[in-house]
Amino acid sequence: MTIRLYDTSARQIRDFTPLRQGRVSIYLCGATVQAAPHIGHIRSGLNFDIMRRWFAYRGHDVTFVRNVTDIDDKIITKAAGQNRPWWSIGYENERAFTDGYTALGCLPPTYEPRATGHVTEMVEMMRGLIERGHAYEADGSVYFDVRSWPSYLELSRQDLDEMRQPAEDGISGKRDPRDFAMWKAAKPGEPDWETPWGRGRPGWHLECSAMAHRYLGPAFDIHGGGLDLIFPHHENEIAQAKAYGDDFARYWVHNAWVTMSGEKMSKSLGNSVLVSEMVKQWRPIVLRYYLGTPHYRSTIEYSDEALREAESAFARIEGFVQRVVEKAGPVEPSADVPPAFAEAMDDDLGVPQALAVVHTTVRQGNSALAADDKEAAVARLAEVRAMLGVLGLDPLDEHWAGETDRGEDLHGVVDTLVRMVLDQREAARARKDWVTADAIRDQLNQSGLAIEDGPQGPRWTLGPR
Repeated sequence: MTIRLYDTSARQIRDFTPLRQGRVSIYLCGATVQAAPHIGHIRSGLNFDIMRRWFAYRGHDVTFVRNVTDIDDKIITKAAGQNRPWWSIGYENERAFTDGYTALGCLPPTYEPRATGHVTEMVEMMRGLIERGHAYEADGSVYFDVRSWPSYLELSRQDLDEMRQPAEDGISGKRDPRDFAMWKAAKPGEPDWETPWGRGRPGWHLECSAMAHRYLGPAFDIHGGGLDLIFPHHENEIAQAKAYGDDFARYWVHNAWVTMSGEKMSKSLGNSVLVSEMVKQWRPIVLRYYLGTPHYRSTIEYSDEALREAESAFARIEGFVQRVVEKAGPVEPSADVPPAFAEAMDDDLGVPQALAVVHTTVRQGNSALAADDKEAAVARLAEVRAMLGVLGLDPLDEHWAGETDRGEDLHGVVDTLVRMVLDQREAARARKDWVTADAIRDQLNQSGLAIEDGPQGPRWTLGPR
């Protein structure tokens, strides 16, 4: 079946046809590293990680580029305020982003270029645009002439006469206030690089156009990023790249935000939830479930309650996986996912519908366990593992092994203590003292343990908080 994606430029879902059969090229606007990431930042990387995994499952060889913007106004301002080198701010936060992506199970990109490593490519692109009459130098800066490109604003579908570029401090010499800076003239105390038009530093939009060209060539399949990047960033990228002569991206895919109290999660609003803090409160695999299972084009409203619901939902999946492994030993994922799961994923990465198939299969597996049908339970687990693998949520995957291992040293001690209490409960049940038995179970539940009675006796697991 053909994979279909919502293309922002077309405002509709389109059949996906790669430029080269069996190969998919993706460019994702990555981190601007002026601060550590909150979960809204990581959501984008996670959504495109699932996209990448699905293309790979469907047999495509995926080249995935996710850039790092390691120089911009906010980084420079923060460095000055902290009396630190600008590059130390960027590198520190770049590491924090990498740790966040890794913690939530994102596969490493094929390439992860830094903007400052590609000034040569930026100069080459500016030179070509000036020669073609689409850019000009003024007071040491280089600007893109938006009126020289008739297709400008086709992505965001704005009216040029009503459009205004975001304010750019210290910018002078523009012929038109709607023109945007590709290169900014050097200022005292700021980082700069040599160019034919004097020393300066790159503008944000130019960086991505140059890096996409460098790693994916003049044409590639998918350009991704958050909804907030459609204008001005992606609009300006398109203008630069196409005016330079590139065909650029054939599909534009944008993920929605994580919000708090109805507002986009952002550092400037002071409502962000740092990944480094969240992974101390919640298991990373639960965070991945929470951020990765809503549809990528739907907004996620952050709340502790929503996270607890995600934790409970994933616990049901994980509990089934653990019970089958305890009964039957290791079970390998099946080669194919169920057809209903594949149909959902092919339809604009319909993860919520695909996840419903996972939960249905888990219920079928639990019924097989209750009926002591080991063969059927194993078959359902193989399917569940195949589906969870596509979503990056397989608890038996080696990436998540550390989550279990972190408490392994204490597990034996806890198990012994819990078994002593469960023995007391079993003794109360044997003498038909149901009040005492229920009270023991309630106390264990309140302490965060889930107790399940089965043919082989009671078993305990960590329950949702």
